[in-house]
Order: sequence, then C-alpha cells, then structure tokens
Amino acid sequence: MAPPVLRGTADVDRIEAPVTAKAYMMCAFASFGGIYFGYDIGWISGVMGMKYAIHTFTGLPYNTPAEDFVISASDKSLITSILSAGTFFGALAAGDIADFIGRRTTIIIGCLIFMVGVIMEIVATSVSLLSAGRFIAGLGVGFESAIVILYMSEICPRKVRGALIACYQFCITIGLLLASCVVYGTQDRMDSGSYRIPIGIQFAWALILGGGIACLPESPRYFVKQGQLEKAAKALASVRGQPVDSQFVQQELAEIVANHEYELSVIPQGSYLSSWANCFKGSLWKANSNLRRTILGTSLQMMQQWTGVNFIFFFGTTFFQQLGSISNPFLIGLITTLVNVLSTPISFWTIERFGRRPLLIWGALGMLCCQFLTAILGTAISSDNDAATKAQIAFICLAIAFFASTWGPGAWVLIGEIFPLPIRSRGVGLSTASNWLWNTIIAVITPYMVDPDKGNLGPKVFFVWGTLCTCACIYAYFLVPETKGLSLEQVDKMLEEVNPRNSAGWKPTTTFANEMGLTKGGVSSEEIVVDVEKRGSVH
Repeated sequence: MAPPVLRGTADVDRIEAPVTAKAYMMCAFASFGGIYFGYDIGWISGVMGMKYAIHTFTGLPYNTPAEDFVISASDKSLITSILSAGTFFGALAAGDIADFIGRRTTIIIGCLIFMVGVIMEIVATSVSLLSAGRFIAGLGVGFESAIVILYMSEICPRKVRGALIACYQFCITIGLLLASCVVYGTQDRMDSGSYRIPIGIQFAWALILGGGIACLPESPRYFVKQGQLEKAAKALASVRGQPVDSQFVQQELAEIVANHEYELSVIPQGSYLSSWANCFKGSLWKANSNLRRTILGTSLQMMQQWTGVNFIFFFGTTFFQQLGSISNPFLIGLITTLVNVLSTPISFWTIERFGRRPLLIWGALGMLCCQFLTAILGTAISSDNDAATKAQIAFICLAIAFFASTWGPGAWVLIGEIFPLPIRSRGVGLSTASNWLWNTIIAVITPYMVDPDKGNLGPKVFFVWGTLCTCACIYAYFLVPETKGLSLEQVDKMLEEVNPRNSAGWKPTTTFANEMGLTKGGVSSEEIVVDVEKRGSVH
C-alpha cells in the first residue's frame, strides 16, 4: 500500500522507524573512534613529565636541578601542537575523500595512516622524529574525528541522535582516562617502556575501529548523494532494522532524496572548486545560508577550544607541578580526567531532555564562574597555601564537569546536524578542522603563557579562559539554533523559517517529499529512482 501524503505535525513525526537495539549498537560502536582520539590527546601530558622521557628527548643528565630538568617550552609546544596541525589537514582532506569513496572507507584509511604515525612515535628517540610521528598520526585522527561524526549523524535515529553522538565525546573522555591510567602506571619506569608502552597501546584502538567499521553499512545519505538510490534503500533498511519495502524506509528515503533535490536546486554542484565555494555562498544574515552554517560550525568548534579545557589535558601535569603544595601532579591529572569521564554521561539525558541551546548557554556560564574563581584564588593567595590549592583544583574539576556535560558533546552534535547534504561532508570537515586549528594555536601559545621564564601567568591563565567562556555564553544565546528531535532534513526547514533564538518552539508541518512531489502515488525505491532520473538532479 502506498504511504499517505504527510500533512500535519503528527504525520511528520511518524516518518522514521522505531529505534531498535541494532541502531543503538551500530552508533555506539562507531563512537568508539573517540577512544583513540582521546587517548592520543591524553598520553602526551604525562609523558612530557616522565624522567626517562625528559632524559631521552633532551639529553639532560638525571642530576640536573629539578627546575631545569624539563622539556623546553619550545619543544613542548612543538610536540603537543604538531598533532593538532596534522589533524587540521586530515580533517580538511577527509570531507572530500568521504564524498568520493564513502564514509566507512575514509575512516578505515584514517586508521591505517594513524598506525604509521604510531610506529614512528614508538621508535623515536629525538624530538624531531617524535614530532614527525605525531603529525602523521594527526592526519589519521583528522580523518576519524571528522568522518565518524559525519557517519553517526547520518545513520542515527533523530529521536536519540544527540545522545548517541554524545557517546562519541564520552569515548573521548574514556580515551583520556585510559591514557592517564597507563601513564600513571609507567611514570616511574627508567627504561624506554615508560613512554613506548603508552604510545604503543594506541595500535589496538585503531585496529578495533578500522576492523569493526568495515562490518557496518555505508551511510544511506552518501548513496543518495551519489545517485545510487537502490543501495541507499538497502543501507537505510539495515540501519533502521526494517525491510527495504517498509513504509518507514520508503518515506524516510523519499524525504532524504527530496531534501537533496531541493538543496541542489538552490545551489547546484559544479566543479571541484565551485563545490567548495558552495560552503561559503549565501547571506551572512540568513540562518539557512551555507555561509552562515559554515561560520556556525567552525565557530562552534572554536568556542569549544576557547573554554580552555584542553589546557588541563595537554599541560595539566606540568601545570600542577608548578603549584608548590601538590606532591603528586600525576595523580591530580588522573583525577581531572576521571571527572571528565564521569560527567559526560549526564549529557546523554540532558541533551535530549533540555536541548542543545540550554546546555551550551548554561555550560559556558558554569565554566566562566569556576575559572574566574580559580584565577582569583591563585592570584590572591600564595601557592604554598594548601587549602587555596585544593580549592583551585576543586574549581578546575567543576569546570571540567560543566564542559564534559555541555560543550564537550554539544559542539560535536550540532556540527553533524546543521549542514545540508550537498555540503555536509565538507562542512563537518571544515568545522572539525577549525577545532584542530584552535587546538594547535592553544597548544603552541599556552606553554609560553604559563612558563616561569616566559609569560609566567600561572593560575592567572584562568582569567583568559574565563573571559573566553563569557564570549561563548553570549555566542550560544544569540547564534546557536535548537535542533533537538528534528531529522537532518527538518533542521534545514527550521533554519529557513525561524531565527536561532526562536528555534526551540519550531515544529515541522510538512516534508520536503511532499513539496517535491515524491509522495504522490507511492514511494517505492524503484519509483523514487525513476522519478529522480526524470528530474536528473541527483548526481
């Protein structure tokens, strides 16, 4: 029987199949990519504080005075930031590759590149080779960090998409925690295993992700973009746990195709350069323009980095070493990472219960309060005051908790939702590249900001992060739309009709499939193929 023409909000809400256990499991496994993302970020802070690693990479004898027995600020900046530089270029390239060969294959290629970088890091005994390995590994992380989010956003059921993509951030925090645990366990080794064991374990994460993702179906929206609608129907049936001829599958496929047709009618695809230019077309003042969406995606990731949380995960161990009353900075670094892990699952419920906008607004407000209090305590009270130091650590942990339950997952969820299909892979790639660009900038400048021989800001650096979190709070209120409970195609419609501050109250009343005429007289996959071929617009 042909599905009915959808007219009201209630009908529109029935366009997607019920969420199955299979859908949860597929998306949960895809989010595993966050583990090797987070682990690769997490091990570097502890390794740079290990005695054997400092001796190996600087050549300093062990009897060097403690204040001088450190990796220099310039080398620390290079080793940390070079990974982010690699991920920046990897994320930019991944968007194009994902459109040519598919989302799954791009992730697998990223895993292979990452493993080459890990091998270089394992054999390194100099800063130059370690940095080169970090750059190559970064290229692989860039592939993964951009395309896993893209893949998950395209296969997740809309009703739980936010929670499932938040699992990606949760896996990042697990990766950070695992790295801290491994580093904590090897810190006192006086052989190359002290740093080679933490580095080598990364191999396992890449093998698990690359091997597992090969067993999952390709994104149905990738096949629609390629004009392979029969394959799209089969892939959609697989990810929804429904037969190909199910009304749920046929209606959702019709909506995806119609939305893609509509977007192509507004901004047709052309040459390679012109297709990149499509990401920047439209008016800055219209929320649904490609330019506005690209700026929103890239600035969301910029703001996420501006919160300053990666300062703790990159340089936490060495920063805590500068606070005189802390006897075990490695343990404090482990505690902050554990707070990150335990706080992230809160977002699984809140992001679908309260929405994306409130989480970002209140999260930024909570972080700015904690960071200003940390800076005030560190400035007004001596570092030898044990109570003041403990209070600073408590506020740092609270700021991390706010981040982990709001901006950590929220920014990743939104960049997977706001782009139309014709530019989605490039838009997500650009947004992820922005994350790593600012990650690189922060990794380069922060050692100089807190180094006793350079900026010597110490705890005052949290005045900087608090001010930037204030900017993030204002930004979220005025510019971030609410996408909770909407399909990716409904997000397009919402951005056409309302501004971000009014987006929470918007409800869909029709579908692109109705407007493009793909629901008239039935929407079997064969009929959709014939209809679209007549139009000649999906290529």
